[in-house]
Amino acid sequence: MKINNQQLLYQIASTLIPGVGDIVGKKLIDYCGSPEAIFKEKKAHLLKIRGITRKTLNGIFSPKLLHRAEEEIAFIEKYSIQTMFYTKEDYPTRLKQCIDSPLMLYYKGNADLNHQKIISVVGTRSATHYGREIIEDLIAKLKEYNILVISGLAYGIDTLAHKTSLQHGLQTVAVLAHGLDRIYPYLNKNLAEKIARQGGLLTDFMSKTNPDRENFPKRNRIVAGLSDAIVVVESAKKGGALITADIASSYNRDVFAIPGNVGVKYSEGCNFLIKTNRAALIQSADDIIYMMGWKEQKKKKTVQRKIFIELPENERKLLEMLKENDELGIDKICIKSGISATKVASALLNLEFEGLVQCLPGKVYKLV
Repeated sequence: MKINNQQLLYQIASTLIPGVGDIVGKKLIDYCGSPEAIFKEKKAHLLKIRGITRKTLNGIFSPKLLHRAEEEIAFIEKYSIQTMFYTKEDYPTRLKQCIDSPLMLYYKGNADLNHQKIISVVGTRSATHYGREIIEDLIAKLKEYNILVISGLAYGIDTLAHKTSLQHGLQTVAVLAHGLDRIYPYLNKNLAEKIARQGGLLTDFMSKTNPDRENFPKRNRIVAGLSDAIVVVESAKKGGALITADIASSYNRDVFAIPGNVGVKYSEGCNFLIKTNRAALIQSADDIIYMMGWKEQKKKKTVQRKIFIELPENERKLLEMLKENDELGIDKICIKSGISATKVASALLNLEFEGLVQCLPGKVYKLV
């Protein structure tokens, strides 16, 4: 088969190297300069990279990798799949900030994965009537704020989050633990088709990948990393929802949990998160909106930027940086500016007071 996208060929191949995960894969690409350069680099040079062994080299230079990548490109072209590689501008900004974010994403949909406000809703596969009522109340009130809702298409809370979002006209994205050539669970096939039209289906798994058990924790890191906050609605004391909450916390995302009655199985996980200070207790969508500062952001839209304001040197410098970048985390601002963290925090606070910058969840800043 003739490949008309050489760049995509090597991007996909770089995700297939045996024994190389996303973290080491990024080191490889950074060292070599591009995915294509990996396959043309000298073996002796590649061995200098931590995590690369002689066994890894045999995998890199196996012709099977490029052949499998060619097959995937045929699938992508046939079904109009969008690909997003982590070095490209269209890769979701929030996810790029996560150290173990996927090298490649496969996407079918129309939702903006850099949407201004994104929450992930997770919970048990055995949702109760209480869980259903909570989901309905949350989504109905979040509609006013045009939230993008992320979940995992599993039975129970995930399914309810997707369905309720669709019913209220909100976009929703389902993150899958398999390739886009199948749907699991199969009974959600019709729901998945609706989601693809009013949101999207997203995965880092290639076609022909089964929904194996070990794929779900990998899926959960995308659910956590894509969003501003995670909402755990119902969960037993052990399960995927708590794993997602832990991952979200490690990514510096806000974690919220709905409390439930003591002694009820599917309230144990939420109550545990709250009791151990791993999640903030919420009772309604109003709590989420307040804690995320979204109501204040809505008001800030009317703030007029002061054009002729005189600013100190540090504040002018940060303002120029933010003009050149859509959004910047505070760590990157400190590194790029060369200004101490204390002075950066003070300057950004003053710029907020002047109505010039806005602080987003995760200590990310942008111009108003």
